Amino acid sequence: MTQPDVIVVGAGILGASAAFHLAERGYRVVVLERGAPNREGSGTTAGNLHIQAIHTRRPGQEVPVDSARLLPLQLRASDHWSRIEEQLGADVELRRGGGFMVAETAAQEQELREKHEWERHAGIPTEVLTGDEARERLPLLSDRVRAASWCPLDGYANPLLITPAYLAAARRHGAELHPFTPVTDIRRVGDDYKVLSGDRSWTAPVVVNTAGPWITEISALAGIHIRMSPVAIQMHVTTRVPPMMHHLVQHIGEGMSVKQVSAGNLLIGGGWPAAGLDMAGRSTVSLPSMAGNLAQAGRILPFLGGLRLLRMWAGPLAATPDEMPVIGEVPGHPGFFVAGGTYAFTLAPVWGDTLCRRIAGEPPADPVDDLGPGRLLYDDATTPVSP
Repeated sequence: MTQPDVIVVGAGILGASAAFHLAERGYRVVVLERGAPNREGSGTTAGNLHIQAIHTRRPGQEVPVDSARLLPLQLRASDHWSRIEEQLGADVELRRGGGFMVAETAAQEQELREKHEWERHAGIPTEVLTGDEARERLPLLSDRVRAASWCPLDGYANPLLITPAYLAAARRHGAELHPFTPVTDIRRVGDDYKVLSGDRSWTAPVVVNTAGPWITEISALAGIHIRMSPVAIQMHVTTRVPPMMHHLVQHIGEGMSVKQVSAGNLLIGGGWPAAGLDMAGRSTVSLPSMAGNLAQAGRILPFLGGLRLLRMWAGPLAATPDEMPVIGEVPGHPGFFVAGGTYAFTLAPVWGDTLCRRIAGEPPADPVDDLGPGRLLYDDATTPVSP
């Protein structure tokens, strides 16, 4: 390839989506990945498609997500996901079986009703069911479920398939992928950025930083200080069983998600914290989180108590201090874009399209100025800088 138009740093789902959308539009794209593509957060996530409003806090999360703000983006994501397999020419085990968000208390039921109004205004189809109505549709739910909201658009895609599918499609459009190529420096050369990996380098007018938990470190190489709050969360999977649950089940008041994947395993998560985040290696799981997550899931879906746990794992999550996504061009640094943050898996198609539009000088399909990186900048004294 001659000089690229865009250098994407990070080959997780966001970098892969951005590379695909850009290459499809005719941009010459180079993707640099420090290790194996899709090995970190994108490959260790649950793969949920959250189209109804999300719960606002995972266990241990101090700042709640502004759930209502994300709804227009989740609706846009739903449209993207509905055509993604045709667009990429790949089976990514996309399942749109719908999802329940359950409540156990009167206060949680009220939360369901409030979010239902947000969803109605956003154009997302949901309905609030009594516990008995929910159990009529999903008899696996326990008597502890007082109410539930139902969204037919919720679903699942295999996180081990979607990122490789994006990258393969991007490469068919001419993108270059360089795995095991850690970025070691980023220099401003005229109007371009020179990105180095050891003695190799690439120069382009645009850099897209989709390095997940390493967004801060990659940005710092270019003299940009972005405050992120990466954490490690963990997942649990049971042995395979015959098909018995076709829906995603979540909890409005506590971090919990349960679904049966295509292979027959039940995948149990919800953002419970791992024992620690290891940015240089592999994060380790927490036994108390395992016990808490499985007890919680078994309380809502008692049949889980009869299944064997096959394994569990931890992966990094590129959270921000305000728990909202970050996307956009860095103020004062023309051509340097950042994308990451919460619910990146669901929003990946939207962020890829948004980055492509922004780089092309076009307005995004949905306003995202309030999610820009300016709010996360800090100076050398670590003092927050106003957007």
